[in-house]
Amino acid sequence: MNYPADYHMHTPLCRHAVGEPTEYAAHAVELGLKEIGFSDHNPMIRNDYDDWHMWIEELDTYVKNVEIAREHNPSLVIKLALEVDFLPGHEDWIRELASRHPWDYFIGSVHYVSDSWDLDNPKKISEWKLREPYGVWKTYFDRLSQAAASGLFQIIGHTDLPKKFCFYPKEDCTEMFASFLKTAREHGVAIELNTAGLRKDCKEIYPSRKILELAFETGVPITFGSDAHSPGEVGLEFQQAVQLAKDVGYTQWCRFTERRREDISFDS
Repeated sequence: MNYPADYHMHTPLCRHAVGEPTEYAAHAVELGLKEIGFSDHNPMIRNDYDDWHMWIEELDTYVKNVEIAREHNPSLVIKLALEVDFLPGHEDWIRELASRHPWDYFIGSVHYVSDSWDLDNPKKISEWKLREPYGVWKTYFDRLSQAAASGLFQIIGHTDLPKKFCFYPKEDCTEMFASFLKTAREHGVAIELNTAGLRKDCKEIYPSRKILELAFETGVPITFGSDAHSPGEVGLEFQQAVQLAKDVGYTQWCRFTERRREDISFDS
């Protein structure tokens, strides 16, 4: 099988990953991948915002480390990117980051549903017990829609991240899913099939099959990502992710170069 690019990979600069970019790239070569992209967590507007983003002073080091991986693995196409947290009011900061280097794409992700609660943080799982899941999911998908409409991102990351710890709404969420996907289509934004969900409590790829079926019906393009935090996670469970995409009806994934999209057939 010709695997699509793994566009979601981290580095030790996020403080919760291990292994240097050269090691991630070397493992990708072993797997037979032709293309990968590093998309570590962006610097936040303040270095003390949390403990899982790189600091602004480390951004140039991150870019240099990706360049070293390119030099050591000349047979592999390696894209330079960031996974960027979308928070309303931080748009100018994201534009500032975008101007600093020749990025191939930005993955727009929502982790924060308030300024202080990153809903997927295991240290803050108790916050879930203080809220109704439907309200959390609604706020989350509202922010995803804002991110998709912002023009700042090429890809939206782990679309249904709130399911990580298995806090599911009792109510039907189809309308909020459909609204987000319509916004993504209108603004030419892709969503990723992120296999990290298989390694979390939910034991399911992000997004669910239901959301992916809606995405296909809506005409939203897709990318793939392992969300690797160690070299051995590169390309993990991609066979399952590709099969899911094909079962739903997808025949293509998309590549990004200098923030421009190209559609690629699974058979290419």
